[in-house]
Amino acid sequence: MLKLTNITKVYGKDIDKVEALRGVNVEFRRNEFVSILGPSGCGKTTLLNIIGGLDRYTDGDLVIENLSTKEFRESDWNNYRNKKIGFVFQSYNLIPHLSVLKNVEMALTIAGVDPSSRKKRALSVLQKVGLSDKANKRPNQLSGGQMQRVAIARALVNEPEVILADEPT
Repeated sequence: MLKLTNITKVYGKDIDKVEALRGVNVEFRRNEFVSILGPSGCGKTTLLNIIGGLDRYTDGDLVIENLSTKEFRESDWNNYRNKKIGFVFQSYNLIPHLSVLKNVEMALTIAGVDPSSRKKRALSVLQKVGLSDKANKRPNQLSGGQMQRVAIARALVNEPEVILADEPT
């Protein structure tokens, strides 16, 4: 399903050059649960961002469903992210002025889902994470654990093939 071959990621240039990833080779199969462990600063978030199409690799190749991403255009990355990937970010990335429901619906809006089905789908996934009673609250009215569940609901609402969770505990 996903294969990383000799992935390298370099930030900066010359004396400011930082090699965040060097020669990463890994393959992920469908329905596989994988945990990436390592000390702080070792490149775990960078790796997740590359797998999720949020950051570009410097060298190597990311192959998705037997298709190399070397020639991907921005529209290809957008399509991949919106249709195949669900993100749970370390800091949740909830939009503070939107309700819990609207935060979850936002993933559907970005993916181009018909407005008539957004609310129903968002409420359904909020029910699954035990937050349907918080749908009209704003993120600042929730506990840390509840905000994390909103982020999980947002990641699940599009029924992605891959869920990437950064520091999910």
